Amino acid sequence: MISTVNVSLQYGGRELFKGADLKFTDGNCYGLIGANGAGKSTFLKILSGEIEPNKGEVIITPGERMSVLRQDHFAFDEYDVIRTVLMGNPHLCEIMDEKEALYMKEDFTEEDGIRVSELEEEFAEMGGWSAESDAEILLNGLGVTNEFHYAQMSELDNDIKVKVLLAQALFGNPDILLMDEPTNHLDVAAIRWLEDFLIDLESTVIVVSHDRHFLNKVCTHIVDIDFGKIEMYVGNYDFWYDYTQIAQRQLREQNKKAEQKKKELQEFIARFSANASKSKQATSRKKLLEELNIEDMPVSSRRFPFVSFKPDREVGNELLTVSGISKTIGDRKVLDNVSFTIKPREKVAFVGTDGLAKTTLFKILVGELEPDEGTFKWGVTTSQSYFPSDNSEFFDGCEDSLIDWIRRYSDLVFETDVRGWLGRMMFSGEEASKKAKVLSGGERVRCMLCKMMLSGANVLIFDEPTNHLDLESIESLNKGIINFPETVLFTSHDHQFVQTIADRIIDVTTGSFYDKNITYDEYLDELAAQEAEK
Repeated sequence: MISTVNVSLQYGGRELFKGADLKFTDGNCYGLIGANGAGKSTFLKILSGEIEPNKGEVIITPGERMSVLRQDHFAFDEYDVIRTVLMGNPHLCEIMDEKEALYMKEDFTEEDGIRVSELEEEFAEMGGWSAESDAEILLNGLGVTNEFHYAQMSELDNDIKVKVLLAQALFGNPDILLMDEPTNHLDVAAIRWLEDFLIDLESTVIVVSHDRHFLNKVCTHIVDIDFGKIEMYVGNYDFWYDYTQIAQRQLREQNKKAEQKKKELQEFIARFSANASKSKQATSRKKLLEELNIEDMPVSSRRFPFVSFKPDREVGNELLTVSGISKTIGDRKVLDNVSFTIKPREKVAFVGTDGLAKTTLFKILVGELEPDEGTFKWGVTTSQSYFPSDNSEFFDGCEDSLIDWIRRYSDLVFETDVRGWLGRMMFSGEEASKKAKVLSGGERVRCMLCKMMLSGANVLIFDEPTNHLDLESIESLNKGIINFPETVLFTSHDHQFVQTIADRIIDVTTGSFYDKNITYDEYLDELAAQEAEK
């Protein structure tokens, strides 16, 4: 068990949260949520002991082992994969290293023998003899196959490193597990495996995630950082959302009734306070007025951008035909004879394990790449707006203010109009004068979305638009695309995003082409059934 007692934290005079009294118990998974900058990752660092709070303390049950998902992908480059996973239990690794050093001694003494005996006993109690096979099971479950198990970490691609570090955090079933965005860069199969693993884990799990489906699947509690405090709720993300919406609505209605009552009392007092026959009643109502309580609505740190795409014209009967497109990148064929036809007003999710294949296809469709073979044809009434997975070319080194940046990609002339659009995307006041080159990842995404909203296009193409966005921005984008009346082609690792938008699923991965008018969950069920048959 891990708990906090009166934990408070300030940064530069700004209070992130205060008086946090929380208890995290075994067998539960706690989803830590809050707006960007609310202090989610900082609170995890307080729990792990990486930073100290201004006030209060963190209490951990004596003897319990804590494991933290590491974010530094280069920290273990000098080790092989299996050793990196085993380092999730530092004490076990210390025993292994000390045993090896003793066995290698040329002048092995009686004292050494006694020490080795002690180490061997502790090693066995900790499950040391099955440690490597346990590590291999974790790695294989996450999709890191045997060929990588003894490779150097420095030789691995980033997406494999992410999985190895996740296996390290999970290794040995730690008593307390802290994870910051564990599903980032994971494929569908790895996410599903992780969900199942955490559901069965009897440890105390505290996780920060922007993946709503993941939070719904694994969390027994939600810990919300907002209004300058930290509150815990029993239930998953959807339960928390519904509960807080109801509570806020009830408070608004309660205040509305109180305001109406206040107005009636004030009118009566003003009318009859000078009337001798009504003076007692007026005095009585003054007392009621003094006792009337109108609760202040707390100011939330959550901010929701306004996302709404409106096409300038409807699409005609023909939208897009792709015929036999193939493309090789480097020495790898990422697209092989891909053919499909998109109909007007379809919302198509492109899925599969090969992110490069999806990005390459989108770049071909918007004219940024040429196919090696095959053709594609857009309908004459179509206009496309594209959200790339890498938007650095639009911002790196750009000296434009956001006002000038928006002008560059729109027909807007007056600054008031530009500021209005930037305000929708949460750039108000002086923020609109920031230079484009200094924007954070989430801010860049919001600018790109604003650019797309101003385009008036009737075909929207999104390549991983939810990356770098907080939950509030993801929800706004989710609703904006659902409400868009024309065609959408998109990729995303956000399960709920895909499930709630897509009415057709296409996988362009070489050797496993797939195309059906079904939902994302139905597609995943098909994949699971196929795996079960193997």
